Amino acid sequence: MTETLARGLKDVVLDTTESSFIDGEAGILLYRGYSIHDLAAKSTFEETSYLLLHGKLPTKAELSAFHARLVAARALPPQVIEVIRQVQDAHPMDVLRTAVSALSAFDPETEDMGKEANVRKSERLTAVFPTIVTAHHRLRRGQEPVAPRSDLSHAANFLYMIDGVERSADAVAAMDLDFLLHAEHGANASAFAARVTASTLSDLHSSIVTAIGTLKGPLHGGAAEAVQKMTEEIGKPENAQAYIKARLDAKDRIMGFGHRVYRAEDPRARHMREKSRSLGEELGHQEWYEILQQVEKDMSPYQSRGIFVNVDFYAGSVYALLGIPEDLFVPIFAIGRIPGWCIEILEQYDNNMLIRPLLQYTGPMNVEYVPLEKR
Repeated sequence: MTETLARGLKDVVLDTTESSFIDGEAGILLYRGYSIHDLAAKSTFEETSYLLLHGKLPTKAELSAFHARLVAARALPPQVIEVIRQVQDAHPMDVLRTAVSALSAFDPETEDMGKEANVRKSERLTAVFPTIVTAHHRLRRGQEPVAPRSDLSHAANFLYMIDGVERSADAVAAMDLDFLLHAEHGANASAFAARVTASTLSDLHSSIVTAIGTLKGPLHGGAAEAVQKMTEEIGKPENAQAYIKARLDAKDRIMGFGHRVYRAEDPRARHMREKSRSLGEELGHQEWYEILQQVEKDMSPYQSRGIFVNVDFYAGSVYALLGIPEDLFVPIFAIGRIPGWCIEILEQYDNNMLIRPLLQYTGPMNVEYVPLEKR
């Protein structure tokens, strides 16, 4: 029998979903039916997380209660802080993965596979991801973690825990928007990997650990970091054209362009473009935005091939403007994506079938076995 080969599972429809809709040709992204543009302009990460995890926009009372639950779950058990301390020299994504694995030992509902228990665990994981990332960042610099505050939003608290300093409203808005734009994106590599683990009926924490390990790969989560490095290498807008030509002549990619799904501009990109511009103006540090604008202009001829900027093209400059180290760029992606991972896992549990694709064998057949003494 000859199987149809779909390398990378390209264009294979795995299952149905109610969490997000993507039209890559038209550049459309919806979270549970709501346009990403409406959510970016009118919503917050916390409200959007509620939408994803609970299936509807919350009332004021529901959002207030949800925020209170997130606040209550922000602190890490001391034992997990100690685990982070012991592995502090590792890459931040390795530390995040290890900390989530350790957290499973302290969650009272780890082995409860009921829907309501899994939603509660999803909320707790969403709440604690910023604490893990910032605690590790502090410890590796020889500082003690900054305790989370109950009077700050999710994004404001994350920025505060980095260095113990409250940020401006614009900085918080930029961080909140970034989390919102990354919150869910269908069966991307990390969400698919999490679904594979969930399809074995392994627990939620194990599935999230799988997702973190997958996101660490540079072909999935590393674009923002790579774009910021490129921006710094270019140095000035007038250097962009020569830089691009040299990279393309060497058959290298220009990072932040193109997407596995989108053949139009990534609909999330416009919002990060605007935050890069406005935050640069506020901080008097506009050169990165100007360089990125020039790169985008010089790459415009490739739009006819469906190569446009993606969400990560301007994200790195926003993180850098906020003073966030480059090796935290991917963990920030994870902080935003955790509610999306969780709802993908919950959907897998709801209508589960073990995910087990085939491989097309291309090796030799019927090879005669030669005993060891005759080889």
